[in-house]
Amino acid sequence: MRSAASAAVAAPLHRRERSESVSGPLGQKRTPSSLYRVAVNAATRPLRLPTEASTRRPLRPPTEARTRRPLRLPTEARTRRLANVSAIQEQLEASGAPRSSQERPSRAAALAAVAMALPKRRIGNDRIAELLGIDEEWIVKRTGTCERPWASPGERLSDFAARAGRAALERARLDPADVDLVLVATSSADEITPNAAPLVAGLVGAEGAAAFDVGAACTGWLGALALACGYIESGRARHALVVGADFLSRFLDTSDRDTLPLFADGAGAAVISHAADGQPGIGPVALHSDSGGAELIRLERGGRIRMRGPDTFRAAVRSLAEVTLEALTLAGCTLADIDLFVYHQANSRIIRAVGQRLGLPSERVVDYVSRFANSSTATLPIALAVAEREGRLRGGDRVLLAAFGGGFTWGGTVVSWPAR
Repeated sequence: MRSAASAAVAAPLHRRERSESVSGPLGQKRTPSSLYRVAVNAATRPLRLPTEASTRRPLRPPTEARTRRPLRLPTEARTRRLANVSAIQEQLEASGAPRSSQERPSRAAALAAVAMALPKRRIGNDRIAELLGIDEEWIVKRTGTCERPWASPGERLSDFAARAGRAALERARLDPADVDLVLVATSSADEITPNAAPLVAGLVGAEGAAAFDVGAACTGWLGALALACGYIESGRARHALVVGADFLSRFLDTSDRDTLPLFADGAGAAVISHAADGQPGIGPVALHSDSGGAELIRLERGGRIRMRGPDTFRAAVRSLAEVTLEALTLAGCTLADIDLFVYHQANSRIIRAVGQRLGLPSERVVDYVSRFANSSTATLPIALAVAEREGRLRGGDRVLLAAFGGGFTWGGTVVSWPAR
């Protein structure tokens, strides 16, 4: 008789379908019974328990010298190690892997719709300049921002995430009951628990769907997009709602000129579904991290956002430029193939610097920082929603997405825009 634990391991992840067989190594078919045996063996494998010596090992408290030692900044070699385009291309050719998302076999994930939801309250540079005792032009020159949406007291992040999600589902003409997976990328959920995602799933009418939050700072929405694509490509989900939402105005120091002018609040959402036959989908999502920059952007529990601007600027420009080329290589594209480049809207100086480094025409690079500032995980879906509304995206267009955030984390992908 199966134990409750083994039965849970063997249960199918898809809520509505049970696959009769799954491809194993070299195209061999694995039956549900064989998968069950593999899962049970893994679940019942004896754990390696800590020894008495390891549990009694004395902890070494941090000394003043250790806490104040110079930060190890990311080196050129470390940030380039996975973004070496020629090496990636050689690996793809040697393995015989498909070079573009259009050539990927069987299931593919595609973007169906995007939408956004922003607080009505707007904070202009005059108010920020007054708080900091600086000139408004200094803010525009350093950040590119003229105004930013800030949530009012009492407004909840989960409500705005749900508004964006409902709007995206309506644009995709998808019944919320058909959503299998809800992901909310955020660093500022209303509570530590429950996560925002289960609340959003309930608010949009996707009760019973798998739902959890994704945390990777400003790269979180790209990470959630990668997870959604994996679920759909593996057949474990048919439709996913991917939300990016942050209310960072609540974690700002009103005397800190490095952070106060930059950050904003908002939510953006995308519906990701199984691509129809012949429909271009979402390319491979390249994701990376480097703990060497962990001290450069920090938000501790009960604290305020702290950032070392110049160091972060240099790392962001370098990483975004490199991951752009990596994502293009993985998707089988070139810079000339991309109709619109949408980067994390951190500040206008970073976006311009990346465009200049890659030689991109300014009209093909999105910059909405002046109106919306930096809402962290929400900037990519918000930028996509605004670009579509303003007629900058048409069916079949190829869009390069890339983000960079605390951790450090960064990533990129190529998305084919859906036809309307």
